[in-house]
Amino acid sequence: MNILALDLGTSSVRGLVLDERTAPLPGALARRKMRLAVDDDGAGTLDGPGYLACLVECLDELQAAGHLRDVSLVAVSAQWHSVLPLDAAGAPLGPVLTWLDTRPEPPADRSGPADAEAFHQRTGTWWHRCYWTVRLPWLRDRVPAVRFVGLAEYVLGALLGEVPMSVSQASGTGLLDLRTLDWDAEACELAGVRGGELPALAPAGWRGGLLPEFGRRWPGLAGAAWSAPIGDGAASNVGSGCVDPRRAAVTVGTSAAVRLIQSAPAGVPLPPLPGGLWRYRVDHEHVVTGAAYSSGGNLFAWANRELRLPAGAELDAALDRVPPDGGVPADPRFGGDRPPGLAPAASGKLHGLAFSTTAVEILAGLMVGVCSRVADDLAAIESTVDHPVEVVLGGGAVTASPWWRRAFASALAPRTVRHEPNPEIGATGAALVALGRLADPADPTGIGRTDDQPSPGPAGGLRP
Repeated sequence: MNILALDLGTSSVRGLVLDERTAPLPGALARRKMRLAVDDDGAGTLDGPGYLACLVECLDELQAAGHLRDVSLVAVSAQWHSVLPLDAAGAPLGPVLTWLDTRPEPPADRSGPADAEAFHQRTGTWWHRCYWTVRLPWLRDRVPAVRFVGLAEYVLGALLGEVPMSVSQASGTGLLDLRTLDWDAEACELAGVRGGELPALAPAGWRGGLLPEFGRRWPGLAGAAWSAPIGDGAASNVGSGCVDPRRAAVTVGTSAAVRLIQSAPAGVPLPPLPGGLWRYRVDHEHVVTGAAYSSGGNLFAWANRELRLPAGAELDAALDRVPPDGGVPADPRFGGDRPPGLAPAASGKLHGLAFSTTAVEILAGLMVGVCSRVADDLAAIESTVDHPVEVVLGGGAVTASPWWRRAFASALAPRTVRHEPNPEIGATGAALVALGRLADPADPTGIGRTDDQPSPGPAGGLRP
């Protein structure tokens, strides 16, 4: 049995085929880069129909190369927090708002949850612009939407027919009660939800199948079962082998995050949640607690574009001359804050610049700025389990930069910090969850220490 794993990310859409052990088949990868439309006003959007077209192109490419033979299961990892308004016919009424969009503001005629702490414990979220509690009223004031879906429900709905929303994706909306696994009444009231505006929620073990016309287009997938999507952050934890409270994942791709998975079956009281952390669902049996940041590999992309950095081995050598805790002191919030912070886009800062300051020192300072924020939030995460955790670094940005791995090891000391170089941890993690193998996804001996991993190539070749 082979598995098609789809990764519906912010900067790219990818499809790869894995064997039953979740090992990638040679050459069975199709990828399309996405254009994220950003603006100084805080916009961060994707074109929904264009995104769907790129996913179709990936599947066409895999079919044409014969890679879809023997695929029995399709697993999906998808970005959290996205929202797309639809008309009565299911057509988009605008672009997809992504996690990066900081424009939505709470309605002036509403004051938020009656008990903000109880709301946070129940939903794992806040009354914040990132979540549908604020986004739906903001969108409703601008477009005559009939219903709202996330990016995953939109693209999969086009291929499978109308699909329910997984509890993992629903938890990223801020509207889900994490214990009961149903829409939260107060959150829906804050969002002004009316009947029929939200997707149905997928039951445990939900499976879908392609519409007949797409089954004919991709015969290899005609009989495949499609599993409910899981949030990309949860998938990255599973793909990194961070599936219990002993091990936290720090993932740096386009953005960055630190997360810890805990067992939490439906209906069981959840562990207390510290005030500065969010909590979402992995599936019906597990939650993931953590913090996320709008800056990660996108900082390198900015610096590479604007600062005329040296390339490849020359950059690696220049960074090697900067201590792991060095560089220009920097606030890396170029894209603003993720919840619960409220800093707008363009909040990044550099301090202490001199005529002798180099572009590489600016880059190093930005990288260290991310490390410092992760270290602070990891300490809060550890308070929920009452013991230090091992850390596994993953994601394209840290895989491409040995210096950034060393900087994380320095910032997170004295914890053990390791590196998982698999560039497809999200897709692999989604496949493991779909197979019901979340509890045993990784052999820890396959995770090397940060200081003994060779650089996979020029540091300029970051993968999102």
